[in-house]
Amino acid sequence: MAKRTPLYDIHVKYGGQIVDFAGYELPVQYEGLGVLKEHTAVRTKAGLFDVSHMGEILVMGDDAETALNNLLTNDIRGMYDGQVRYSLLPNEKGGAVDDVLVYRISGKSYLIVVNASNADKDARWISARLPQNVTFANISDAVSQLALQGPMAETILRKLVSEDFIPKKYYSFTKNVVIDGMRCIISRTGYTGESGFEIYCGNIDACNMYETIMKAGKDDGLVPAGLGARDTLRLEAAMPLYGHELGEDIPVNEVGLGFGIKMNKENFVGKAALEAHEPEYERVGAKLIDRGIAREHCPVYLGNEQVGIVTSGTHAPTLGYPIAMLRIKKGLKEGLTVDVRGKRLRIEIIPLPFYKKA
Repeated sequence: MAKRTPLYDIHVKYGGQIVDFAGYELPVQYEGLGVLKEHTAVRTKAGLFDVSHMGEILVMGDDAETALNNLLTNDIRGMYDGQVRYSLLPNEKGGAVDDVLVYRISGKSYLIVVNASNADKDARWISARLPQNVTFANISDAVSQLALQGPMAETILRKLVSEDFIPKKYYSFTKNVVIDGMRCIISRTGYTGESGFEIYCGNIDACNMYETIMKAGKDDGLVPAGLGARDTLRLEAAMPLYGHELGEDIPVNEVGLGFGIKMNKENFVGKAALEAHEPEYERVGAKLIDRGIAREHCPVYLGNEQVGIVTSGTHAPTLGYPIAMLRIKKGLKEGLTVDVRGKRLRIEIIPLPFYKKA
């Protein structure tokens, strides 16, 4: 049976169309809005997402930094308190157990934010590989997370907290923030390609926090936003989604995330496999020339040879044309087609990201 986040009744109140996603009942869109309006609001004003289905794991202890660093592709040494860093969590084959955000609370305390569908798997994976003097806690079921995203997000947040509590740098956070009596963490992060924040609070405060933010953004065009807009926004920004662009059997050095893979580290899980693997495939962006939309799993061809697949595809509301991310053999640029329900459609390889805010 699918779980519900603490905000389920709020979604129903606002007219959310509920679907099962990653084992949770969540709104795909809202009545009177819809994916296009919600997407456009985030690009031009602001949207508020419930992302409480995401997982949160605490790792603490004198050797927490070293222990975590051995499990991650990125190097978390030298982070400052209040910094966030993206990393892949690799397996021994060099595939991705998940992609995660690492929050440094202190040199002895880290918060790891993981994908919803992987939360239990990640918890088992990490806890089984930590030394005895490092403490582990899966706090996913106690934490709610809201994502306030869009160019008006900071204007809205300034109505709720003082300047000192708003994180200044991208991929940084402030802790022990109080909004209307509710304690929270505010992080300058997001999954939309826009400016914005992710707000973590206890489940008991989730509904009040949501309504407080919606009230603050009433005059700034803030709308509730669902899973549909979250996906079109992240795809325009070319942000990978686990199970699409990333997976256990996809080597992490074939997905264009080299900034988060530090091969000069002494060691990490999967490093030897990656050193021995010469990448054969790459993640690229494509624009459809012929009319149609290429969805996940559509095969990509060069002549009559299948050379890859579509990992994500949609009509891009901001751009006005269909886009797709592909996993294809390296170096292919021209003459490609994608099979959409038995019809070959011509595509053009274009740079990623498809969209980048001004």
